[in-house]
Amino acid sequence: MNVVALLVAGIIPMIVGFIYYHKKVVGSAWMSVTGMTEEKARQGNMIVIFGVSYLLSVMLASILSTIVIHQNGLASLFAEDSANELFKQVAEATKDKYRTFKHGALHGFITGVFLAFPILGTNALYEQKGWKYIFINVGYWVITLTLMGGLLCAWQ
Repeated sequence: MNVVALLVAGIIPMIVGFIYYHKKVVGSAWMSVTGMTEEKARQGNMIVIFGVSYLLSVMLASILSTIVIHQNGLASLFAEDSANELFKQVAEATKDKYRTFKHGALHGFITGVFLAFPILGTNALYEQKGWKYIFINVGYWVITLTLMGGLLCAWQ
């Protein structure tokens, strides 16, 4: 694992959140569906919120890196076995082929849709939140995971 890439990727959710949840993007709609007010937001301990958010984001980046960096696939399982020359050749031929921003972004996007959406959607349904709430929050995580996945996969 590239620790520097993980630490940098941990900043992405904050940057995306700063833009995405701005009043002129979806911030006003988000505040409406969550019942958040500017006064209530100012009451939070921002040092703790940002510090813990960053720690959680680095944790997320560490597991996301295992999802987006998988360039050798099945061939890598058998590449060490001297009897499997074909697998060695396939592993070598595909070694860096899938270490691109585009490839990581694709897998980050898929992770957002097939992991974040079901988790957030299930929680929101039990909390009796509406679809607007779900799509606002899922949209944030799909964008965030797409960018994190791209960065983590491309940074070698």
